[in-house]
Amino acid sequence: MKMFKDGLGEGSTFAGCHPAVNLIFFLFTIGITMFSTGPAFLAVTLVFSWIYSILLNGRKAVKTNLIFTIPIVVIMAVINTLFTHNGATVLFFLNDSRITLEALLYGLAAAVLLSSIIVWFSCFNVVMTSDKLIYLFGKAAPVLGLTLSMIFRFIPLLKARFREITMGQRCMGRHVSGGFFAKIRQYTKEVSILISWSLEAAIETSDSMEARGYGLPGRTSFHLFKLTPTDKVLLAAIGASGIIAAAGCILGKTSIYYYPKVVLGQWDVLTVITFAAYIVMLAIPIVTDIFGEIKWQQYRLET
Repeated sequence: MKMFKDGLGEGSTFAGCHPAVNLIFFLFTIGITMFSTGPAFLAVTLVFSWIYSILLNGRKAVKTNLIFTIPIVVIMAVINTLFTHNGATVLFFLNDSRITLEALLYGLAAAVLLSSIIVWFSCFNVVMTSDKLIYLFGKAAPVLGLTLSMIFRFIPLLKARFREITMGQRCMGRHVSGGFFAKIRQYTKEVSILISWSLEAAIETSDSMEARGYGLPGRTSFHLFKLTPTDKVLLAAIGASGIIAAAGCILGKTSIYYYPKVVLGQWDVLTVITFAAYIVMLAIPIVTDIFGEIKWQQYRLET
């Protein structure tokens, strides 16, 4: 489908929901993922994060996610295995050091957890735009709202500015194609330009917001956000499933023990309910965007 090829981006149906809906979803998702070490919960959050990332960013998200995921999995698994010698199942000895199965499995679990969080944050960066963050935090914590909005747009802004600087240097004939050290000097120069430009822009933004009275008591701001009936339904669904999953997480139903032996948790009724609620919560933005895109395509065909 075209939406998996190019990605929906900020035009996705879920991204068009009220900012409170988006924020609560990511708070529940990232928060529960951070404290879940059970294989089933890790697998679910990893799969759903990849699906939603591809849905938002298109096929290019596969390459980007692999660039982060593969090194994290390899490095964390190797480091934890080599430097942590806990565990009852010894695989072999390396320089009189015990290499255990439990350390390897824990390293893999931690790597999957971290990779999932990174992918979820990439989705957060697409859905939660700077105007949403300022809308949510502008009145209660104006400094925090402005800081968060600048942080989350900083990386894509730096990438766009660096491309612009590189193109400008090439048009001026300063982008050399000589030896290694010549390329390093040119690259250093471009990075220096980027840092100077970014610092000046940050100061100008701060001065501009202060001059316009940002954060002063009684100051209002223009926004187009309105809590619609659809937003209320999604908010109720995310809240209900998120609270159930969070309660299960607090009770330890999303985690297992790795040391001294791997002890898988018993799948009792509460664990099944927690797992089902977690799946429902993670599926909400994906289902919302797919149905929204289908309705949009049908509307285009009818008109």
